[in-house]
Amino acid sequence: MKIRAFEHGMDIQDATEHAINAWYLADGLPEVKTDGAKTWGTFLPVGEPDKFKAACSERGVTYVQGLAQALTLWLDNHPSPTTPLVAQPVVRVIVANQKGGVGKTFISSGIAQALAETGHRVLLVDYDPQGHLTAELGFEDLMYEDDVETLMMHMDGTAKGDIHELLVALDQRRFGERLHLLPASDDAFLRDVALSKVSFSEAALERALEPLEEDYDVIIIDGPPSLGLNMDTALYYVRRRDGELADRSGVITPVWANKASHRAFRLLKSQMDDLCRKGRIQVDYLGIIVNAYDSRRGKLVQANKEQWEKSSSPSVLAVIGDLKEGREAADGEIPLLEYAPDSDHAQVMRDLAKELAV
Repeated sequence: MKIRAFEHGMDIQDATEHAINAWYLADGLPEVKTDGAKTWGTFLPVGEPDKFKAACSERGVTYVQGLAQALTLWLDNHPSPTTPLVAQPVVRVIVANQKGGVGKTFISSGIAQALAETGHRVLLVDYDPQGHLTAELGFEDLMYEDDVETLMMHMDGTAKGDIHELLVALDQRRFGERLHLLPASDDAFLRDVALSKVSFSEAALERALEPLEEDYDVIIIDGPPSLGLNMDTALYYVRRRDGELADRSGVITPVWANKASHRAFRLLKSQMDDLCRKGRIQVDYLGIIVNAYDSRRGKLVQANKEQWEKSSSPSVLAVIGDLKEGREAADGEIPLLEYAPDSDHAQVMRDLAKELAV
């Protein structure tokens, strides 16, 4: 388990958490032989061991058997990268929450920067019609250029040129020309209406981005602040493809420690489940990020944060404090890792990048 976790860029604690979360969702798992197995230990989130033991009791299996089933399931879904099974597609992640202001742009941009900083080729897609990501990285003027093809035109099939022509590179040295942006455009506000006229609209984003995939290790989408066809196309794009490892591509949801975020999460999860059921696809939930947390805001905020942390599927990847560096970087139109590379905000982005196990 330690070796396999390392091969996927994870530590054993994270791998075990993922294994247990997958076990909760699985049914009819076969018995695993545990006779003679050596003992080992790792840390789990507060309350997780008791919750897991209770679930084992409900299923009528011992704690050891339940853990063995979870680890076996994880190992089966995460074969050694050195094993020549099938070529894995580019990692595709959407940072999604239809509730505005929770930090989608901050998190998608920060994770992308951290991945590029460590040598990965990364494409950021500004899929929010408001274009905050494009503006905060210093490319706002691109959203209003005349006579320029847009992502929407590549999605509905009216584009004549190459989608590569839409990309711009972040020129900071730390990114090594590995971090590119597909900017927003003002026609994105009409995307739901336009998609309603497109055949098999769920796959429209995939058809548009497919020519770019071989150029990148990771594609991160800054999701739209709404539900509907626009969101469906992005969720469909990050589905688990045939032969792709579990928990490799999928959805990350930033939230606040308040009741409104819980309601918004339920709506997004409902739409995602409905798309998976009707489309017969699997979209992996990679985790939740509690953003802009400040314990000084009172007991209700603390209670809501603790409620998020009790979630096991999806689990909380990080709790990010309400610090100034992210806002200052955005206001200055400077990438966070360039503006404040040694800040707590920058470090948490590096930690989140490791979670993707690219």
